[in-house]
Amino acid sequence: MSNASTLGDVSPELLKVVERAQREPEGRFHSLAHLIDVSALERAYHRMRKDAAVGVDGITKEQYGQDLEKNLQDLHARMKAKRYRHQPIRRVHIPKVGGKTRPIGISVFEDKLVQDAVREVLEAIYEQDFLDCSYGFRPKRSAHQALDALHDAATWIAGGWVIELDIRKYFDSIDHGQLREVLHRRVRDGVILRLIGKWLQAGVMEEGAYRRTDAGTPQGGVVSPLLANIFLHEVLDVWFEQQVKPRLRGRAKLVRYADDAVILFEYEDDASRVMDVLPKRFERHGLTLHPDKTRLVPFKRPDRTRPRRRDDDEPGPLTFDFLGFTIHWGKSLAGKWVVRERTANDRFRRALKRLSEWCRLHRHDPVEAQQKALTAKLRGHYGYFGRIGNSSRLSDFLYMSVRAWWRGLRRRSQRGLPWVVMNRLLQRYPLPQPAMIGRA
Repeated sequence: MSNASTLGDVSPELLKVVERAQREPEGRFHSLAHLIDVSALERAYHRMRKDAAVGVDGITKEQYGQDLEKNLQDLHARMKAKRYRHQPIRRVHIPKVGGKTRPIGISVFEDKLVQDAVREVLEAIYEQDFLDCSYGFRPKRSAHQALDALHDAATWIAGGWVIELDIRKYFDSIDHGQLREVLHRRVRDGVILRLIGKWLQAGVMEEGAYRRTDAGTPQGGVVSPLLANIFLHEVLDVWFEQQVKPRLRGRAKLVRYADDAVILFEYEDDASRVMDVLPKRFERHGLTLHPDKTRLVPFKRPDRTRPRRRDDDEPGPLTFDFLGFTIHWGKSLAGKWVVRERTANDRFRRALKRLSEWCRLHRHDPVEAQQKALTAKLRGHYGYFGRIGNSSRLSDFLYMSVRAWWRGLRRRSQRGLPWVVMNRLLQRYPLPQPAMIGRA
């Protein structure tokens, strides 16, 4: 029943909030601001990454920490006197598949501290409310756990039908008024709500120009993932568990990681009915489902799919993607049908393109330094994609990575680099072999 353990070492005052949130699932918290004290701000400081991107003021963690006690005392005094002002968010764009970009918001370091201290308080409440179906940006939960849950559900249901959900520009589309309404059901502390309002309406600085924001919570913000989870908890999770599932004929399972979600159904008619109402549900809350990427696909276990006749247009078992993996049916060593995961094609190409570009840009670095960097990159790739059943894709990635490294090295000289020499170099500077650490 208790989710207090997910918060790690919490202060006695925060623990009281956790316990009350568990006792009173409908309770409202009117006094929380006193928890944002100097100690809370200092805890937030120590949680910040040293290499985090800087905001519009250019202040780093190291610079802020040079006179940490004085800076925290001053920040807390301004908050108590209501003189604290959130600075505009620096917006940058990172590349996505297909040449598109994703906007990321970067707050100044001081604003990150306040956001993280507030996040700690809100998390103490909402971790007691969140359902088991959500995994993204939650303490002691991960993408691999979401994949495990999906694997177990697909095996339990023996496939069935799957709705892939894709919310168009979710973080940029959250309606501020509706988000405040959702927060108000649990949080009535005016100071906390005003702080959140400041962050939502801080505006962005992009290429030197300031622009106000009327919707959305910026990706990259410290508190943004929690606010996004709170909103989807009401819009999707609670609605599906309390209103949809009791009306279904068969078994069903929702698995959500932040704004990525899939819903598995035992029967096609259940899936079709939910597919019909989903767009209306999201539109009612100011959100839009991508018409092409949100789809209903059959995922029946092959031995439970009736043989097809020539004139039979029933679709056979398909695949679907979730969290960078393509989910499909495959045969185990014992000859049984099992749910498998392989690296999705777009994620494979994207990761290989980044690695190849790195090899091209760093081809003149010392070979030993290149080997160390590539080793770290490959281990990071294996650490996420090292799921049982995905070994062939990992081996392909290693092979392509070696080729990319070779292409970079042979451009260092007009004489090139024969492959036989590259093989000898790999014996001296080997790259790590694929490691399988997850289950499937």
